This record gives sequence, structure tokens and C-alpha cells, in this order.
Amino acid sequence: MARITIVSPTGAGTRTGNLHTAQRYARFLRSAGHRVSVATGWDGGGCDLLIALHARRSSEAASSFKKTGKPLVVVLTGTDLYRDLPGSAEARESLRLADRVIVLQEDALRIVDKSIRRKTRVVYQSSAATARHAPPKTAFRLAVVGHLREEKDPFRAVEAIALLQQNLELVQLGGALAPGMEETARQWMERDSRYRWLGSVPHSRALGWIARSHLLVVSSVMEGGANVICEAARIGTPVLASRVSGNIGMLGRTYPGYFPLGDENALAGLIVRFMDKDRYRELRRRVAARRGLFAPGAEKRALLSVLGELSRSSST
Repeated sequence: MARITIVSPTGAGTRTGNLHTAQRYARFLRSAGHRVSVATGWDGGGCDLLIALHARRSSEAASSFKKTGKPLVVVLTGTDLYRDLPGSAEARESLRLADRVIVLQEDALRIVDKSIRRKTRVVYQSSAATARHAPPKTAFRLAVVGHLREEKDPFRAVEAIALLQQNLELVQLGGALAPGMEETARQWMERDSRYRWLGSVPHSRALGWIARSHLLVVSSVMEGGANVICEAARIGTPVLASRVSGNIGMLGRTYPGYFPLGDENALAGLIVRFMDKDRYRELRRRVAARRGLFAPGAEKRALLSVLGELSRSSST
């Protein structure tokens, strides 16, 4: 049994991907018999292993802990991979110090430096969602799930349906976290009655909307490994996603549901394409083929495997 601290650079009660990942890791590790605490930093307290989420923002904790000589694991987020690493000496130093680096999807291995790749392991995020796919039989419904901020390109889906005359419905979930986002969402609702922005909702309600939609749209500019894709795959809802590294790493290079980043015309074309029953059935099949990757048991095994490697290396 090890004493493990997980550092997540977010405040208590903040609903972010990092915090959800930290809490999930804590559950897995506790169920394996470890003593685990989740904190926003390392206070010098005694622990046998530190898991630091976000290479740049956890760099101080990683640097301080590494001086103890005990194992350090750094989990790379989307902002690490696709924004911070090229210009952040702190992020690069965290990776240099780490005994193991975790990435959340397979395409991230192509992004990390070769010197880091040898100690990098893929641990897909998971979802315990139990809802099952049951879209409406009236309008063809799309869902967008995620807080409204620039990194998510949140209004690409409504811009796409504005180009179409089909019997469509778009439901968007997530709080407005950037200036002007709420106003923009309300303007779109006035402009197109097929669009509804419901704001921030409990996680269980968000899963329900994913289950009751024909398609989930993930239009992000950057993603470390979108948990909402895990949830959709576990539920059985097909995904249309921007062709960016984080989404490709989750859904696979040959997945047919990608559109170029920021291209509402291409997204509109995909929506029409997959309104066809045969093509839609194929897209569902392709998502179902990824379902096992995002099972909680698979994530737990992969995480414990990383710790097992560290334990074996420290005993030799």
C-alpha cells in the first residue's frame, strides 16, 4: 500500500476536466488499497508517489517533490500538449523530472518529444455512464456538451445548422465561461428556434441529453482527450468531431466523422451525410468499436500498470 498525492491545479468545487480526472484516479487507487489525497499543490507532506496533473501549472509541486527522490508521474493535459509545451520551460522541466508521463489519448505520443516518449504511457479516460442511446423519433437531434469558452469553438454547431433547412434540433449544455458567450448563445436562440442553450446542468442531465441525441458534436480547438467522447462512446451516441490531434487520438485516424477545424460548411455536410440511415448505422458501429477503450476497468488497469512499472524499477 502506497501513500499517493494527486495534484490538480484547480480549486475545490471547480468543475473541470483536470479535477474529474484527479477524483477518478483517486477512486481507482483507493480501491486498489492505496491511501490517496487530492490537493491543489504539494505541501511537503509525506507520500510515496506524486501524480501531477498539468505539467506547467503543477511544475512547482513536481520540482519540489522530485527532490525527495521518490517517483513522480506527470499527466499531460490538452493545454500542455497543444499550447504550453513549445513555450513553457516549466512544462518541459516537469516532463524531464517525471519518472513516467501519462497522456490521455494515442495521438499525443506523436506530439511529445522523443526524449520523453520512452517513459510515456497512454491511459485513456473512462466513463461509468449507464444511459443507453435513445434519440427522438421526431427531429434529428444534435448535442454540444462543454462550457462555452474559446478553446471549445462552442458555436460551430449552431452555425452549421443555420446553413441547413432539415428538421433538426440542437441542444447545447455548458456554462458561459468567457465574456460575451452568454449573449451570443441567447442571440442564436432568438435567431433559430431549433437551437436551445440550457446553460450549466448536473452531470447526470448532460449524460441524459447525450443519450437522447442522434449525434454529439465536439468542435474543440484543442483537447487532451475529451471525456465527453468517452461518455458518448459508452452510451452509444455517434460523434462528429473537429479534426484535431486530441479527437483523432480518441476516435482513431480512420474515423469517418471528422470535419476541418472551424469549418461550419463541412460540419453541415457531415450532418446531412449522417442523417442517411445506412451511413448513420456505420458511424454508430465505428463508435461502438472504441467503447471498450473507455471502460472504467480499462482505465484502472492502465493506471495501476504505470504504478507497477515504477514499483518494479524502484526495487531493482
